[in-house]
This record gives sequence, C-alpha cells and structure tokens, in this order.
Amino acid sequence: MRKSVENLATSKTTGGRRHPLRIRRKYEIDRYPNEAVNGVQVTITRRIRGNNRKTALKSIDFVNLATGDSKVKKIKIIKVLENTTNNDYQRRGIITKGAILETHEGKCKVVSKPGQTGIVNAILLK
Repeated sequence: MRKSVENLATSKTTGGRRHPLRIRRKYEIDRYPNEAVNGVQVTITRRIRGNNRKTALKSIDFVNLATGDSKVKKIKIIKVLENTTNNDYQRRGIITKGAILETHEGKCKVVSKPGQTGIVNAILLK
C-alpha cells in the first residue's frame, strides 16, 4: 500500500495533468494498522526503520492489571466494553490504548499500545 506524496488524481485548474515533484521515499509508505482483538494470544514480529524489531499482538486473552495497591495481576479479558479511538473499533472489539475492558476484577483502561509493544497493560477503574 503506497501513499502518494501529492494529490495527483485531480487536474490543474488549466486542465493539465499533475506531475510529481519527486518519488515517494521508503519512510513515507504506510502500513496497514495492526489491530489486536480478544482471543488466544498470537504475536508477530516485524522489521521497522533502522533495522529494529517491533513485536505486535494480533490477539490476546490476558491483561496485566495494575490495582491501586501497587500490585499487578494477570487477568483474563471478558470483552471490550468501549473504545473511544474509533466507533468501528468498538463494534469489532479492537484493543487499543484507552480502550475500556471488562475483566473478572472489574472495568479497566488500557495504558499500553498492544499493536506496537506486544503487551496489554491496564489500570483498574474505580
């Protein structure tokens, strides 16, 4: 999926064609977003700029839940309650930063980026 530098689809006001000033650079190319869902844990590793690696989640069934008394528990995710990032993400149950999850301990808010870090950390909501 290559994203254009300029909008070359439209014509000039004179009716002529538009020509790109330069070609696309490798760092300007977008990727499809990695959307983590509730399910058995599946991770992928991809190469990013600078020959570094990013571990991403395709699906996860547990969350590292930080309770108020400075303890962290591994709790099973029941479902995604709401996701303010995107209404479509909420309908499909996509887990992103800021999503509200339902667990056996109660509601929790995701504070990590599962699509980029490969882990789901959350804090318990009162």
